[in-house]
Amino acid sequence: MRHINLITRRNFFDHSAKIGLTAALGSLIDIPMVAKRALAGDTDGLGLNGKKLLFIFLRGANDGLNSVIPVGDSAYNLTNRPQLMIPSDPRVDYSASTGVCDFPVNALPTDPTFSYDKAIRLGNGFAGLHPSLKFLAPVYNAGDLALIHRVAYPKQSRSHFDSQAYWETGSPNNSVVKEGIFYRTIIESGLANKLALTGVSIQSSLPLCLRGPNAAMTNLSDPTRYNLFGIPNTAQGNNKADAFLREAAGFSFPQKRNRDLLSLQYKNLSDTLNIFSQLDFSEAGNTFTDDAPVDGDDVPYYLFPTSNAKNGGYAAHGNAANKYVVDTGAYDFFTDLRAAATVLNKTDAIIAGTRLDGFDTHTAQGAATGPHANLQRRIAWAIYGLRKYFTKYADKATWKNLVVVTMSEFGRTSVENGDAGTDHGEAGVMFVAGGSVKGYGKAGVKTSVYGVSPTDAVPWQVGQTGSMFGDSSKRYLRRAVDYRSILGKVIRDHLGATQDQLNRIIPGYTVAGERLQSGGVSTKDGVTITGELPIV
Repeated sequence: MRHINLITRRNFFDHSAKIGLTAALGSLIDIPMVAKRALAGDTDGLGLNGKKLLFIFLRGANDGLNSVIPVGDSAYNLTNRPQLMIPSDPRVDYSASTGVCDFPVNALPTDPTFSYDKAIRLGNGFAGLHPSLKFLAPVYNAGDLALIHRVAYPKQSRSHFDSQAYWETGSPNNSVVKEGIFYRTIIESGLANKLALTGVSIQSSLPLCLRGPNAAMTNLSDPTRYNLFGIPNTAQGNNKADAFLREAAGFSFPQKRNRDLLSLQYKNLSDTLNIFSQLDFSEAGNTFTDDAPVDGDDVPYYLFPTSNAKNGGYAAHGNAANKYVVDTGAYDFFTDLRAAATVLNKTDAIIAGTRLDGFDTHTAQGAATGPHANLQRRIAWAIYGLRKYFTKYADKATWKNLVVVTMSEFGRTSVENGDAGTDHGEAGVMFVAGGSVKGYGKAGVKTSVYGVSPTDAVPWQVGQTGSMFGDSSKRYLRRAVDYRSILGKVIRDHLGATQDQLNRIIPGYTVAGERLQSGGVSTKDGVTITGELPIV
């Protein structure tokens, strides 16, 4: 056990208090030299510049071709995708380089939220946006969003388990590495011995990206029942938890076994419980609303839709289901997302995140509507809502100092299968948002859509023998961007890592042939990639 997972009464009897806590801390004993340097405070600014990161892992593999759509590619057609293709709007010139992402605003407040069912023009002269992602348009047009297509890694695995692990460790095709990329970021920051909270996830278990042997990150499986081993958040319960920690901290350990570090971790656990006792994760506490009406409506919407009444314009229009901004199955995700946002906004944590499941769409994926469209509505409203939350309700985190990144293990096949779905592929899409993102309109940026244009550094090739079938098997979208270049750029130029620190966080940066920073032909597989992009 390499992390502290705060559990509820439901699984209390599966854990022995003393054994569980001792195991969680026992892995903190043997600290390698690189961690000792970081724990000593040799940080050079990483984690100290006020910048924060929120991650969302899209588990199951998002179909990037139906997120950011290559409208200008003749291979995106009804032959290759007879049930899934999103049609172009005959009234729209997608070849016009307007820079602006169109937003299909409803003419009347009572019009259905998602009445537009065509590809939304992205303004880069080539691509479109799935209509379910319409709420990304205001974020994009504010210059706060980068859309990055053809993202993958060398010698792509088609295994969910393996590929998720490679994304989370930052070491593709290396099954030996067990430390997470964000865990290593926090270790390099030197904050693990100074702050009770540094990296936090809100999901069923701590993700690999935050796991490692030399510091205990925090996971909340249920943010409303956070307390130690399910002890109630009452005066009596808190006294009981505090007494347990005091007794546990008194266990005898020889000095050579890093007694000081163990004591620190007991203190951090106690401090963490105290911090969470001050935060309101309850449904009653979900009062965060937009700063103005949106989408032609006449009422501001809730930023975190966790019930029907808080889901778009549903309640304001006589319980009209066609006014939802997300499907009703999204409420658990938005409960967790709000908790992750609250942690970043109200504590000193620098990295927090959660997951969004359901992207393994082998069957009945759907086109403008359906399961995949519903998942994408969640992505779009999550990013839209986070922008408004960290602008209107900013405390210890502001939208200007936050970057939101999505990750997903791979893309999907360019041709739909016989079950009107898609199978495991190669390259997909990353969404990167935040007030410091160098998006459209900022500093003369004309577009922040990358990887999906014939004019890109690695041009998109059109046709049946082009980019959509560019991998060796001629079935998948071949990569043009390595995901490590995106995360590396964010970790160094947003969170404040030095290049030496980044080289330790993502070992591929030390290998010249990987081309993660400069771009060029990767010696790993002979594929030309762009290197780092100017997104932050």
